[in-house]
Amino acid sequence: MKRVGAHVSAAGGVQNAPLNAIEIGARAFALFTKNQRQWQAKPLDDKQIEQFHLNMQKGGFRPADVLPHDSYLINLGHPEAEKRQKSLDAFIDELNRCRQLGLVYLNFHPGSHLRLMDENSCLDLIAESLNRALDTTEGVTAVIENTAGQGSNLGYCFEHLAYLIERIEDRSRIGVCLDTCHAFVAGYDLRTDETYRETMSAFEEIVGFEYLKAMHLNDSKPKLGKRVDRHESIGKGELGEAPFRFIMQDERMDEMPLILETIESALWPQEIKLLYGFSE
Repeated sequence: MKRVGAHVSAAGGVQNAPLNAIEIGARAFALFTKNQRQWQAKPLDDKQIEQFHLNMQKGGFRPADVLPHDSYLINLGHPEAEKRQKSLDAFIDELNRCRQLGLVYLNFHPGSHLRLMDENSCLDLIAESLNRALDTTEGVTAVIENTAGQGSNLGYCFEHLAYLIERIEDRSRIGVCLDTCHAFVAGYDLRTDETYRETMSAFEEIVGFEYLKAMHLNDSKPKLGKRVDRHESIGKGELGEAPFRFIMQDERMDEMPLILETIESALWPQEIKLLYGFSE
C-alpha cells in the first residue's frame, strides 16, 4: 500500500502534527520536532509525548509512516570544528527527540563544504559526524536526503549518498529519502518511462533500494539539471504528472512515507487524492 502525506505543521506542539495530517487525508506525514530555524528548543514533556501517541493512534499512523526533518541550521560537514560540533550536538538532540516520540526515522540534508574544502573531505566529515551520532543514540535511522546541488550543498548525486553509506559503521541505521525535485534539478530525468527506469536503475546500482526509506514528492520550477531548489505543485512544473504516476505504480515504494513538500499547502488534500488515483 502507498502511504502519501505532507510535511505538516507542528505549531502549538508536536502532538498537533498527526491531527493536521488526518485533516488532509494523509496516510503518512513529516514534521519538525522543534523550531527548524533555532538551535535550542524546550525538551518534550510527558504530556506532549502521550498526546502525540494518542493522536498517532487516532490517525492510524505507524512510527515508520512519519518522517521527521532536522533543523536547517545543522551542517554535519562544516569545515570549522567548533561549528561542526555544534551541529553534531543538535543532530544528536534531534535523534533523541525522535526516540522519545517513538519514531524510527530522522531525515536530514548531508551538509555543505562552504567552498572551503573539496567534496570528498567534507563527505568524510559528514560520515564521521554520523558515526558519532549513531554511536551515542539508539533506535532511530538517519535518513539522508538527496539535494538539488545548490551552492555548496553535497548529496546531489547518487555517488555522494553511496560514499556516505559505505563509511557508516552501523548500516542498519542509515537510509535515503529521494526527493523528486532535487533529483531532477541535479540532472536525473524522471519524465518518461525510459528515463524513470534509467534513473531508478542507477539508484539501485549505486546506492541500493534496500536503503530507500522514504520519498519527497515535489514537482520542479527549474528545468532539468539547473541545480536550483524550487518546488512546484504536482503537475504544474517541469516534471509534470508522469513521474508521480510511475512512483505510485512502483511496488518498491510501498509502505514508506511519500511526502509532499509542494508549495501550496491548501492543495495537499487534492494532491493526495490525485496521487492515489495514479495507483488505481
